[in-house]
Order: sequence, then C-alpha cells, then structure tokens
Amino acid sequence: MSNQPNNAVESKTGITIKTTPEDHLIAWLAALAIAIHIIESVLPSPLPGVKPGLANVITIAVFILYGWRTAVWVSMLRVLVGSILIGTFLSPTFMLSFSGAIASLVALWLASRLPGEGLGPIGLCLIAAMAHMFGQFYTAYLLFIPHDGLFKLLPLLMTAAVIFGIISGIIVRSMLQHLEKRKNDTTASTTAQRNEQEE
Repeated sequence: MSNQPNNAVESKTGITIKTTPEDHLIAWLAALAIAIHIIESVLPSPLPGVKPGLANVITIAVFILYGWRTAVWVSMLRVLVGSILIGTFLSPTFMLSFSGAIASLVALWLASRLPGEGLGPIGLCLIAAMAHMFGQFYTAYLLFIPHDGLFKLLPLLMTAAVIFGIISGIIVRSMLQHLEKRKNDTTASTTAQRNEQEE
C-alpha cells in the first residue's frame, strides 16, 4: 500500500502533486465563481453592460481571505473558463468581461496598499464594482463604440455599479462568517498533515 497522504495526486507521468484542504476550498470557490458567471450571462439586463456582478462577490471574498494573488487566479480562471464554456471566448463580450476584471483587480491591489486595516467588504466591493464598470466602459469606447454620445450613459452605469457594489458587499460580509470558519478548519487540517509528515 502507498504511503502517500490522501491529498496527494499522482499523474500518469509519475509526478506527485500534493494538495491541501485549503487548495480544495479555493478550487471550490473558483468553480462557484465560474458557475455564477455562466448563470449571469443568460440573465436579462435592463441596460447593456449592467449585470449584478455576483461572480465578483467570490473574488472579493477570496481577496479578503487569501490575498490579492489568489484573487487574481480565481478572477482570471472565472473569465477564461466561463467564456470558453458559454462560447464567447475572444468575442466583444469576453473583451468587456476581461477588461472589467483587470480593472477591478487593479483597484483591489491599490486598496491592499492602504495604511491601517484597509477597507471592509462593502468598501472593497464598491470600488471593485466601480472599477469593473469603468474598465468595461472604457474598453467599449475604445474598441467598439468610439462615440462621445456613449458618455451620456456613464452616470447611469456608475450609479448601477454603486448600487450593486453595496449589495455585493453585504453578501460578502455574510459569506465571510461561514468562509472564515472553513478557512480556519482547513488551515488547522493542513498544519496537522504537515506535522504528521514531518514526524
């Protein structure tokens, strides 16, 4: 019988990839973000480009729990895999989604550099939603609709971003109570496994 721990996966090439319960939780959150991304893509929208942005809720939660680098991984995976699954990869829809994700990640990176304890869930969701909307708007203006009349929509779009950002922040704040407990449990489990391996 193999002495490998249960969380070790051996590929056909003989390379062993060790995973932790924390890796499993992050992968689960990434899969959830992709699922939400797909569901949102088929929801009707009152205005072009206006979506609740619930998939970004997962990105913010991951950012708070695991940091900016992991949030980048989850966000990019969501955009790439989600667009491939719904057949919009490299389409205008993909370009808008990708640019919005990049803009929100840049905003989160800047927020992580703030002194003190930084922003809370609502503040993070608010700036991420506004950055996401602005990134999409600027991309649409540069690549698809280079008309000054588009700027008439900007106040309405940013207002929608503020509203959805606040709603997302409330959702993230509720999610964190459950996710922080799961993170603590997985961290304790990972530490115990490492101690066993060292012994």
